[in-house]
Amino acid sequence: MTLDVLQSKLSHLPSNPGIYLFKNGQGDIIYIGKAAVLADRVRSYFQKGTDHSPKTSLLVSQITDLETMVTRSELEALILESNLVKRHKPRFNIVLRDDKQYPYVRLPIKDDFPRLSIVRRVQKDGALYYGPYTPANALRETLKVIKHVFPLATCTIDIDGKAERACLEFEIKRCMAPCTGNQSKEEYHHIVKQVRHFLEGRDHELLNELRVKMEMAAEREEFEEAARLRDRLFKIERMLEKQRITQTSATDQDVLGIARRGAAVDLQILFVRGGLLIGRKDFFWPQSADASDNELVRSAIEQFYNKDGQPPREVLVPTDLDDVTLIEQWLSEKRGEPVRILVPERGVKHQLVLLAEENATSAVAEHLREEELDRQACEELKRMLRLERPPRRIEGFDISNTMGNQSVASMVVWEDGDMKKADYRRFKIQTVQGANDFASMKEVVIRRYGKSGEEPDRTTDDLAHPDVILIDGGLGQLAAAIEGLKEVGQQHLPILGLAKARGEKEERVFLAGRKNPIALTATSPTTHLLQHIRDEAHRFAITFHRKLRGKALINSKLDQVSGIGQVRRKQLLSRFGSLDKLEAASDEALQSAGLSPETVSDLRKALAQ
Repeated sequence: MTLDVLQSKLSHLPSNPGIYLFKNGQGDIIYIGKAAVLADRVRSYFQKGTDHSPKTSLLVSQITDLETMVTRSELEALILESNLVKRHKPRFNIVLRDDKQYPYVRLPIKDDFPRLSIVRRVQKDGALYYGPYTPANALRETLKVIKHVFPLATCTIDIDGKAERACLEFEIKRCMAPCTGNQSKEEYHHIVKQVRHFLEGRDHELLNELRVKMEMAAEREEFEEAARLRDRLFKIERMLEKQRITQTSATDQDVLGIARRGAAVDLQILFVRGGLLIGRKDFFWPQSADASDNELVRSAIEQFYNKDGQPPREVLVPTDLDDVTLIEQWLSEKRGEPVRILVPERGVKHQLVLLAEENATSAVAEHLREEELDRQACEELKRMLRLERPPRRIEGFDISNTMGNQSVASMVVWEDGDMKKADYRRFKIQTVQGANDFASMKEVVIRRYGKSGEEPDRTTDDLAHPDVILIDGGLGQLAAAIEGLKEVGQQHLPILGLAKARGEKEERVFLAGRKNPIALTATSPTTHLLQHIRDEAHRFAITFHRKLRGKALINSKLDQVSGIGQVRRKQLLSRFGSLDKLEAASDEALQSAGLSPETVSDLRKALAQ
């Protein structure tokens, strides 16, 4: 686009609220912003004599075209800007690399017998949601405590009090068998109330209630019940000691902190729910020296809460924000009640921000250390494989099967210091019978790097070629992969195998055209990088293999039952959740799912095999 056309667009900008998109000479979107008045905001970039930051000056020098989109309000512009930044990831915007949905605990309190479940979307369905829990081990620890302490049902059957027998959970006192009528709806909801107190950090109410019950049971000389309540108290107190943050209130809060080291910036979000620290999230930008704290925090808030998660009542930040009222309005609409953004300068809330900043300081140092180790590893790989430059993209492959059955392969991708999960691929082996890892590896390499090759889950035609291919295995697997590359005319791609010799602890690298492998020291950055990629490929392959094997087991057993076809099989598994729970279900529960008495009898026989 010529300068005259750009100037023409600048002179005809609307005065409405909306968003603007700047593009470079190749037509790529390089920046997306929002404005209350588009004309004023966009023209401010091009006014002579304006003292722009180096980053903004570089941005303006690359703009050759622009586009605007008018919205009805500035709030709509904020939401649209956040969505488009997430989709296009422009070079000059602050973009969160992580795009995952975070896990929440869902408690449907309107149900007769509510059961906890893990979800990644918060919906306005009358249920209560707790979270987000990140990393995932925080959620696992919480659910583990709940399962051991609060006897809520964990099955997926319809609870109507008419089941003939209770399952094993009742025998070990982790469920009071409401399915058999052993526990009333009112008694069950009393346990639900205790779980709510635990998840909401109202531990004083919960612990006081349990102490009173324990003392009353002891007075009645029900010592077994008193001991059970004592153990429950101890487990809850131990869990709370690990997570408790000294506060004067139990308000749900997300706490943001920033730390800088050279051009690198790290932003931490601490998730505090009911006075409990339930997790944290880390965002790292290696080159963001020109970005202000205001820009970083604002971008993090807009992109993080743009997902389907639920904002807390308070967001504590380390710096004043532009458009804070507008952002609060948006967060309040997402939550369904008022949300405040605070910049605390003293007291407990200020200490929480300092804690987030301490975590960010520690994280930025760790990220830079890992970057340096990756740099050293890539330099070593450059020398080892005689590459022109250090590799930026490595693709790792692994094969998984059980005695030749359900043979699958995985491909994982490491790129610029991170595992790039969007580029992961998995393959069902199609042309190989039995346990033949060599032939399977050859097939996968042909399908990945052949121009006309396809695989059943997702095409690989749109993926960039790697700088290095990593094969899990020794000379045999490496030779098979090289043969596959030759067949598709890609023998120029650098490739290596990674394996341990039998009885040896050291990893060995196998190279094309070299009989003897290269032994790697355990402390080498190269060893750690290659092991990490290889182990991830192994994990991804095993997960896929187990999924297929589980489906095959279910299908093979249910296929033996006359009267259970493909549709009915899906209905049963959706209702009961697994073969084990299907086997534990009562005859009445199975008949209520649509099975005749004869089919139930046949099903029992098939599951007993």
